[in-house]
Amino acid sequence: MSTFSGLTAASSALFASQRAMDVTGQNIANVNTDGYSRQRVDLKSISASTVPAVFSTSSGIGQGVDGDTVIRIRDAFMESRAQTEHATTASLTVRQSTLRQIEDAFHEPGDDGLQAQLSKMWSAWGDVTNNTTVANGGGARTAVLQTTQTVVANLHTISSTLDAQWSQNLDDLGVLVDDVNASAASIATLNQSIKQAGQAGLPTNELSDKRDALVLKIAEQTGATSTSEADGTVTVNLGGVTLVSGSTTISLALAGGTDPAAGATDPPRLVTAPGGTTVKPGGTAEGELTAMTTTIPQYRAMIDGVAQQLVTQLNTAHQAGFDLTGTAGGPVLDDGTGTGTDAVLPSTVTAANIRLRISDPDKLAAASLSKAAAGGIASGDSLNADRIAQLGSAAGSADGVYRKMIVGLGVQASVATGNLTAQTVISTQVDSARMSVSGVSIDEEMTNMLQFQHAYSAAARMITALDETLDVLINRMGVS
Repeated sequence: MSTFSGLTAASSALFASQRAMDVTGQNIANVNTDGYSRQRVDLKSISASTVPAVFSTSSGIGQGVDGDTVIRIRDAFMESRAQTEHATTASLTVRQSTLRQIEDAFHEPGDDGLQAQLSKMWSAWGDVTNNTTVANGGGARTAVLQTTQTVVANLHTISSTLDAQWSQNLDDLGVLVDDVNASAASIATLNQSIKQAGQAGLPTNELSDKRDALVLKIAEQTGATSTSEADGTVTVNLGGVTLVSGSTTISLALAGGTDPAAGATDPPRLVTAPGGTTVKPGGTAEGELTAMTTTIPQYRAMIDGVAQQLVTQLNTAHQAGFDLTGTAGGPVLDDGTGTGTDAVLPSTVTAANIRLRISDPDKLAAASLSKAAAGGIASGDSLNADRIAQLGSAAGSADGVYRKMIVGLGVQASVATGNLTAQTVISTQVDSARMSVSGVSIDEEMTNMLQFQHAYSAAARMITALDETLDVLINRMGVS
């Protein structure tokens, strides 16, 4: 290698070391930047000429170092794993949140929960047992109506709370869909910019970081996955549908019923727009849809079942007795559509429409004997009131159905919390492994800076030495 070739090699070392220090500074500057991937200069040795000349051959020594290329440090496998684990964590988070909100709707255990109010209602019927006449039983009978009305109001509150929760989930999903569409459009724009920059030989690392952060966000929201293409772009797929391909996108839309009643026959779902193809998502969207199509309707049906069981038991027992005038008792509860002596169908009763039918305390059928059977006077035996008071502990009672539901809810919520805890650990481990590859370490960068600084100094010293050699060769040789 000639002296001038040595200068070329040394100057390339100066440039490469300077570039490496610049990249190290960029890494340190973005140590706290979310989504930033550390960068590294891809140093490659420049080989000697392999084409022989007529009267010369190569010495076999290279021509220095090439430091033009700056690469991002990424692990494609860990990135794909992070998308999957983030989506699973998001779905489980929504499920736990849904069950926790349902628990809050029931207020159990507590003095204002339905279980406590049912107990107070049966206890009020027990008080009527000892106070069956008008003179002595007016207060007790009024207490029965008041406690029953409290039970009815609590059922209304639970039903409306569940409906409000369903509507909130629908609103949240609508916002999520808009956000996903906006992110998909941004990914397509970044894809186009990255492709054009790559073709022009311009840097694309920062653009790629922004795009990958958006891909991870969509993966968490919908369970989408991405595939890298040869031209630097990514393709985003969701449930068998290509959401983003190059610079083109397909939007998502929310279809189905917009209230709990309509949702029972036309469940909410994600579809493509245009096209209307149903998409099966993961992540947060999956959790929201599961809440609206399975979890909340399940507990709405259960609390309706409690209301129907209460109507069946209480009305049946009450109609077997007689009131203060000796008249056979009528239905105590109905669905709000019946009047007078209309038949009451428990199957039409829900927690939302259940109503206290009786407003006059004297109409409560506490006695077991009719006026005729009691010798022409109103019976005061109170046996029917006693039988009604025992309904709360009877087999298959509304209380038992409700307790079973609450226990099941508690178990489901506990399992959901446990699953989320375990999944969070997995997701955290995956993120740690991913960041150990692509994250910036101050200690490592400071070590690299010292390394490149010494390399720069050595290259500069080499140039100085070659300059001195050439000075001697050109200006001093042949001088007497």
